[in-house]
Amino acid sequence: MATAAIAARPQSLSFGYYARLMRKEIRYEFFRMLRLRAFSLSVIGFPVMFYLLFGVANRHTEWARYLLASYSCFGMVGAALFGLGAGIAMERTQGWLELKQASPMPRMAYLLAKTVSCAAFAMIIVTLLLAIGVTLGGVVMTAGEAIRLAAVTLAGVIPFASMGLLISFLVPPTAGPGFINLIYLPMSFLSGLWMPISTLPHWMQKMAPALPTYHYAQLALNIFGYAQPGSSMITHWEALVGFSCLMLGGAWLIFTRSEAKA
Repeated sequence: MATAAIAARPQSLSFGYYARLMRKEIRYEFFRMLRLRAFSLSVIGFPVMFYLLFGVANRHTEWARYLLASYSCFGMVGAALFGLGAGIAMERTQGWLELKQASPMPRMAYLLAKTVSCAAFAMIIVTLLLAIGVTLGGVVMTAGEAIRLAAVTLAGVIPFASMGLLISFLVPPTAGPGFINLIYLPMSFLSGLWMPISTLPHWMQKMAPALPTYHYAQLALNIFGYAQPGSSMITHWEALVGFSCLMLGGAWLIFTRSEAKA
């Protein structure tokens, strides 16, 4: 038994070492993003500003509840795409990504830190929106609905962080933010994150189910009863899981090919 305890001790120390390393990397990455004003102010500011303009302006109405759910998703998608997509693309030009790869730090720590930091920004956004919605927007909701909205918002970090990762390998580093905006804004509009899909032209409504943001939005809107009629929540979850696998597979393929060429 003593021998077994001694043999197990290095493994436990190794696990503790990597756990501390992960915590430090996550903390440093979060504060780095927070201090980068161009990122933090825009990612947090846009959904909050839009809700103040359109949600609070329609206080005590169903529109204020609808936008509370949709802008929470809008904020999460923006944090993930710009945090990973534009962030990694920019770090490629600065040589920071190569330095990270050459260091003994596990690669997963780098990606995990960015993903968790994006999730933290999403939680800041949804918390601010909930506070504004209840106090200024006149939104009435239960504690259970607020928790479910926060949980669904947080669930979006995996599919859209995966999308951001793939974009970071596909686009030229300096073109990252512009390219992401060309995808992010139309995708949000067509998915009903700015207005109900029923108000869009018929041909746009036909396009929406092909977009991951549509399925993500339906999960959040369903909390308040605004999901599309006949919409299956299981189908939306399956669509997001499949999309995540597709994005991660594409990112892994491009990354391994680039390493082989190097």
